[in-house]
Amino acid sequence: MAEMGSKGVTAGKIASNVQKKLTRAQEKVLQKLGKADETKDEQFEQCVQNFNKQLTEGTRLQKDLRTYLASVKAMHEASKKLNECLQEVYEPDWPGRDEANKIAENNDLLWLDYHQKLVDQALLTMDTYLGQFPDIKSRIAKRGRKLVDYDSARHHFESLQTAKKKDEAKIAKAEEELIKAQKVFEEMNVDLQEELPSLWNSRVGFYVNTFQSIAGLEENFHKEMSKLNQNLNDVLISLEKQNGSNSFTVKAQPSDNVPAKGSSPSPPPDGSPAATPEIRVNHEPEPATTPGATLPKSPSQPAEATEVTGGTPAVAGAQEPGETAASEPASSSLPAVVVETFSATVNGTVEGSSGPGRLDLPPGFMFKVQAQHDYTATDTDELQLKAGDVVLVIPFQNPEEQDEGWLMGVKESDWNQHKELEKCRGVFPENFTERVQ
Repeated sequence: MAEMGSKGVTAGKIASNVQKKLTRAQEKVLQKLGKADETKDEQFEQCVQNFNKQLTEGTRLQKDLRTYLASVKAMHEASKKLNECLQEVYEPDWPGRDEANKIAENNDLLWLDYHQKLVDQALLTMDTYLGQFPDIKSRIAKRGRKLVDYDSARHHFESLQTAKKKDEAKIAKAEEELIKAQKVFEEMNVDLQEELPSLWNSRVGFYVNTFQSIAGLEENFHKEMSKLNQNLNDVLISLEKQNGSNSFTVKAQPSDNVPAKGSSPSPPPDGSPAATPEIRVNHEPEPATTPGATLPKSPSQPAEATEVTGGTPAVAGAQEPGETAASEPASSSLPAVVVETFSATVNGTVEGSSGPGRLDLPPGFMFKVQAQHDYTATDTDELQLKAGDVVLVIPFQNPEEQDEGWLMGVKESDWNQHKELEKCRGVFPENFTERVQ
C-alpha cells in the first residue's frame, strides 16, 4: 500500500508538471499572437544582457589563459631540453661544470614554480569566478517560467471576472492561484534584481586582480631567470678564457652567385627563384650568339626547343635517347627561347598556376605548418596536435571569427584519409607550429 501511495504522489507530480508546461506553452502562443499582454521589465532585461556579455567575456578569458599556460609548459619543456643538451656537451674537465648543472636545475625549478603559481593565482581564480554563472543562468531561466505562470494566472483571473456568468468559487480559486504565482515570481525577481547588478560590477575588480597577478608573476619570473642567465654567461666566459687559444672563428663563405676559384657554379637548391625559370617565346629573331653558348633546358619543353639559334648542343653527347644530329639543323628554324626567373614552385607547380600538384589539397589551401609541440584541444572547434603533425592551413569562412594568434586548418593525415573539411578542420594556436611550405 505504501508503494502504491508513493507511485500516486509521483504520478500526481508528473501530471502537475505536464499541465504547467501546457499552460505555459499556450500562454506564450497567445502572447506572440498579441492576444495576451506580457509583463515586461526593461531594467531586468538589460541586466540579463550584461550577464550574458560577462559570461562570454569570462569564457574567452578562461580559454586564452589555458592557452597561455599551455605555452608556458611548452616553453618549459624546450628550455629543459636545451639545458640537458648543454649538460651533455659540457665535458667533465671543463671549469664551471658543477655551476652549469646547478643553474640548469634552478632553471627547471623556476619554470615549475612559475607555472604552478599561474595555476593557483590565475586559473583557479578564473574557474571560481565562472563557477557562479551556471546557477544564476538557471535561476534566470526559472524566473522566466514563473513570469509566464504569473501572466497566465492573471489572465485566467481577469477572464473569470469579465465573464457574463460569474462563478464566485472559481474566481476565488483563480485569485488564490494568482496571488501564489505572483509571490513565487516576485521572490525570485527581487533576488536576481539584487545579484545581477552586483555581479556585473564585480567584473572590474576581477579583471584587475587577474591581470595584476599574471603581470606580477611574469615580472618576478623574468627577474629570477635573468639572474640565472647572467650566472650561466659568467660560467661560459670563464670557459672561454681558459680555452682562448682554441676559440671558434666563423670564416666568410663565398657568395652563392660567385663560385670559388677552380670550382664550377653549383645549381641553386630546389625551390629557389633561380630553380624555376619561366619559358617565354620571343618571335623576334635573336642576334647570333657565341658558339657553344646555350640556355638551360626546361623540363616541360622538347630538347630541340631549348637550344638557341646556331644549333650547337649544350653539352656534347647530351642528346636524349634516340636523338640524332639530324635534329640540330631543324632547331635553328625554331623561335628563340628567352628564359627568365619567375617564382618558386609550390607543390610541383609554379605559384599562381593551377597545375595538378594542387588537386589533392583542400579548397583555399594557403600553406603548410608543422607542430613543434603537443597541443591539447580545450574546445570542440580546436585541433589536437602532436609534435611533428603537418597541418594544411586554410582561410576562415568568416574572417571576423579569427582570433589573433589562431589559424584554421586540417591535419594532413586526416585530409588524406577523409577528404572532408567539415569533419576534420579546426583552429589551433599559431605559436605551437612552424611554417614548412
